[in-house]
Amino acid sequence: GLFVKDGWPEDRIKSVDASTTKVVAHTPRPDAKSWKCIGLVVGYVQSGKTTNFTGVIAKMADEEYDLVIVLSGIHNGLRRQTQLRLNEQLKETRPTRVVTLTDELRDFHRPPAHLGAHLGPGKMFLVVAKKNAAVLRRLIQWLDTDHGKTSLRNVKCLIIDDEADQASVATGRINPLIRKLVDLMPRCTFIGYTATPFANVFIDPNSDDLYPKDFILNLPRPDGYFGPEMIFGRQSSEVEDEGEPFDGYDMVRHIPEGDLPKFRPVGKQAQSSFSPQMTTELVDAVRWFWLATAARRVRQDNGNSTMLIHTSVKTAVHEAFKGPLLDFREVSLAELHDPDADLAEWQELWERETARVPAQKWGRQQNAFEEVLAHLVGVVEDCSIILDNSRSEDRLDYTGDEPVVAIAVGGNTLSRGLTLEGLVCSLFVRSATTYDTLLQMGRWFGYRAGYEDLARIWMTPELELQFRHLARVEHEMRQEIEGYQLQNKTPQQVAVRIRTHPAMRITAKMGAASPTDLSYAGSRMQTRYFRHRDQDWVDKNRQAAEALLASARSHGKADHHPGGHALYRNVPVADILAFLRNYLIHEEAVDMTPALMIQFIERQLQMEGTDLEWWSVA
Repeated sequence: GLFVKDGWPEDRIKSVDASTTKVVAHTPRPDAKSWKCIGLVVGYVQSGKTTNFTGVIAKMADEEYDLVIVLSGIHNGLRRQTQLRLNEQLKETRPTRVVTLTDELRDFHRPPAHLGAHLGPGKMFLVVAKKNAAVLRRLIQWLDTDHGKTSLRNVKCLIIDDEADQASVATGRINPLIRKLVDLMPRCTFIGYTATPFANVFIDPNSDDLYPKDFILNLPRPDGYFGPEMIFGRQSSEVEDEGEPFDGYDMVRHIPEGDLPKFRPVGKQAQSSFSPQMTTELVDAVRWFWLATAARRVRQDNGNSTMLIHTSVKTAVHEAFKGPLLDFREVSLAELHDPDADLAEWQELWERETARVPAQKWGRQQNAFEEVLAHLVGVVEDCSIILDNSRSEDRLDYTGDEPVVAIAVGGNTLSRGLTLEGLVCSLFVRSATTYDTLLQMGRWFGYRAGYEDLARIWMTPELELQFRHLARVEHEMRQEIEGYQLQNKTPQQVAVRIRTHPAMRITAKMGAASPTDLSYAGSRMQTRYFRHRDQDWVDKNRQAAEALLASARSHGKADHHPGGHALYRNVPVADILAFLRNYLIHEEAVDMTPALMIQFIERQLQMEGTDLEWWSVA
């Protein structure tokens, strides 16, 4: 009943139920004397990882786990947001079972009594802690008291590492403390959650206890989720899976590379004297944010509505945006209040944008400009400009009674983990040199229920291409993980391969990664997956095999063996290519993609001295 009270649709609840059960199924039996289980769960950016681990915690509570420690990011904002959600979904639904040792305002501080004094049947202790050295030391000291050691033997401990690639991997201060925490508990299950597992899968499995040796699992992509592929399309690969790839919704608007100095100081330009310019693109983006929020009001959607402006990590740059944005808000209000004002530019923007991404795609009636205009003044009046960074007093706070309408200007505090609720519009020109940083900055990934057609992003063409490449990388990485699952292989037996990019690193923490070229040379492949109940499929494959044998008989030289086996030598490559084009290989056999094999053979044929012109068929 965890999410039933929130009015979730049944199919979404079923999906969370199935995926949480899958995670729990990969953990050790709770009646064992001792264990150390280290796993990794790969979700999508802004796609409900917190929901999944909340469900896992609830199921582990049913397995009589005594202590749950959630390591939640490195900023107070994310820790607080996680604490609030766990309080609401666990403490309120299981008030007698869940005992919280942290609250929304206070990180972990040592309780007066040791853990053993608290333990008792039907109780589960919950700690939500930042990945901060001082906090982790306090937690370790509390658990490591003399009293605690005897009782620790019986404690079933679950550690959830949220944003598991951040601070946990290859860091001199935090990583050893997390490892010490895991080592303290004789019966410990450690599950990392991340959408960008690059650093985690590159840990050296022989030298770091946090390598996910027991399992790496994909979370399913939920219905209605807007990921990189939906927004940017997917860079075409050597072969597409099924027909033409979906090329993304037309939601990205370009900022010319030459305009970047108008959004952030470049080179030696002093930050203190920098002032951003309200360029055409920035004016369009802010107006669109207000128009889209007004359209949501027309649709009876009074949820929170946010715009993200992320151009630099420097707090001085964020502060420089406040004045121009407040001035533009005042000018806009004066214009909207004036009955004689010419609103042609507003109307033209609305009509241009709704033509490019029609609401009808989502089965919705297109809103007219006049309908939207009726709510526009109220939206602009409600809109606040919030600087959310490590120095500011402002913070995005969605916990009040009234819906938030805010333009958030910020840097790193907004670029990972923290959910920007109702994110309609983003202006993003921050560069990133690694895959994981770039993907995490994509705060616009997530759910847009009811306003799918209104989401927009302003960025440079180069950034768009990088995100497009990442959509491909993500897709392939998940396929790779899924393939290991199907073959029952553990992460100890295999390494996840990740496509590289000429201008970007995969992650700053490359660990034990080494470059590899993919080739079919020297590999023996076979498939064990068949659609044995699909008569049409089986018949087509039989015909393909018979055609190959007929051509082998007519072209090749027979070399018969005792027991009826036959080997045909010198079969021309054209016969092999014809077979590969006609034979259907099950989509779960991820190592055997016919189009990739054909492409490999054709490339080899263009090289001098290739030995692929003549084949043997046994």
